[in-house]
Amino acid sequence: MSGPVVRIENLSVSFATDAGTVRAVDDVSLQVGAGEVLAVVGESGSGKTVTSKTILGLLPSTATTRGAVVLTSKDGSSEHDVVSLRGGALRQVRGRDAAMVFQEPSTALNPVFTVGWQIIEGLRAHRKLGRQAARAAAIDILRRVGIPDPEHRIDQYPHEFSGGQKQRIVIAQALVLDPGVIVADEPTTALDVTVQAEILDLLRRCRDEFGTAIVLITHNMGVVADLADRVAVMYQGEIVEQAPVRQLFSAPAHEYTRRLLDAVPRIGTGTAHAEARAAARPADWAASTPVVEAADLEIVYPGRFRRPGFRAVDGVSLAIRPGEVLGLVGESGSGKTTIGRAIAGLTPVSGGSLRVLGTEMNGVRERTFRPIRRRIGFVFQDPATSFNPLLTIAQCVAEPLIVHGRARTVDEARSTVDDLLESVQLPRSYGDRFPHELSGGQRQRASLARALALDPELLIADEPTSALDVSVQARVLELFAELQESLGFACLFISHDLAVVDLLADRIAVLHHGRLVEEGTGAQVLGAPREDYTRRLLASLPVPDPAEQERRREEWRALA
Repeated sequence: MSGPVVRIENLSVSFATDAGTVRAVDDVSLQVGAGEVLAVVGESGSGKTVTSKTILGLLPSTATTRGAVVLTSKDGSSEHDVVSLRGGALRQVRGRDAAMVFQEPSTALNPVFTVGWQIIEGLRAHRKLGRQAARAAAIDILRRVGIPDPEHRIDQYPHEFSGGQKQRIVIAQALVLDPGVIVADEPTTALDVTVQAEILDLLRRCRDEFGTAIVLITHNMGVVADLADRVAVMYQGEIVEQAPVRQLFSAPAHEYTRRLLDAVPRIGTGTAHAEARAAARPADWAASTPVVEAADLEIVYPGRFRRPGFRAVDGVSLAIRPGEVLGLVGESGSGKTTIGRAIAGLTPVSGGSLRVLGTEMNGVRERTFRPIRRRIGFVFQDPATSFNPLLTIAQCVAEPLIVHGRARTVDEARSTVDDLLESVQLPRSYGDRFPHELSGGQRQRASLARALALDPELLIADEPTSALDVSVQARVLELFAELQESLGFACLFISHDLAVVDLLADRIAVLHHGRLVEEGTGAQVLGAPREDYTRRLLASLPVPDPAEQERRREEWRALA
């Protein structure tokens, strides 16, 4: 094809709600050429996901759509206005002309069917293929997206695959009918940096080998620099800037685009902050008793059905002193979250020693640890699932105060709750809202308020910003740094984003397969890494500079 595979003309989308009509997209015009990668970026609520879903007609019945979304088949033989299609005609273009890669593969895949069945289902719905021919095509596409031993693994279920492999399977589902365009909605958000690099490499091969156009919806500007040919920036439902990727990063024209790029954390920017914090500490700080001290820590998950146990943490020794922020990084499965849960008393210790606020966790009883637990705060990765949807924000934040006897009722705790909400820059009135009525960044700030409710000496933050767009992430990180400086709590900050850890942490510890492979300041670990594994992590991290990212991509391939 020489013309565009997708042409969006004067698209407007509004939703009917109890509070009235909400306009999500306002007079948007875009087009995507064959084999082109168009990145659509913007903060949460900018309309980028709504715009992308119109390409496949996936909007709910409450949506009112005006304008045209013209989808051309890959061979150029037919074109359809998706806005006007209904029923069977719409099902015909889904999968065949356009396909979707959803953000969370665990929810996109049906847990009760094998992955092979789910790929074959799409094939047989659109093509007249026999069972054996469809199975052979499914095995071939699994092999092409990098699933090892596809002849055997085609009969396995989604839970038997890692997160990165599940994302590959979702991409295989999208590719199997050879569509002209794939809409990839935040395809790497929940993945660690090394798996993210592999998925980006796979998407690049999809473009080059299959000739597929890609509409990439993302808030990660490093991913945009790595993969996109052209970028469209959305703000409050409108396109405020469109440009080739190198031009947009080198000379952004719109003020909002400049703010987005300025909000991206970069490795090396945290060194000055860490040095300033170190200079402000008392002279005898290094000799103070650690808040957390692990010596040859081992954590083993017991096996089932006569299978051996899984050693998640193997001989880790580390310490966190009062007022210090330790960043814990590594791939998924490296043991980061397991260590955080063990410190909070949520996972038992199998061997070695782990002392938390003076209490030995190896063999500790719940009755002994309960008074210590009130001195520990925990910020979970996904606030949407860590909040009870039936309770208001005020009730959720007041819960630790009531459980630990600081207040008897929510009304008694309300003044404290209001102060906490204001400390995390949320209006007091938000306490009367339910979790679903807050944005992602607002929920994460409310989660931080709940973690600080008991004025903890130690805070455990498990991937607290991974699902936030860059502008919201920047505000949450700035707030976190201010609170840590004013309240002085020690913190274990768990993340797979090395730039975020560099910005906040005094020291960084790198985990690999449950072992501590490197530890030091940000300048030592990220500026001059000693271990090959740390160098691979650094090379896997996309940076918001297309020219620099191209060089780093070659470095990553050499190390991989």
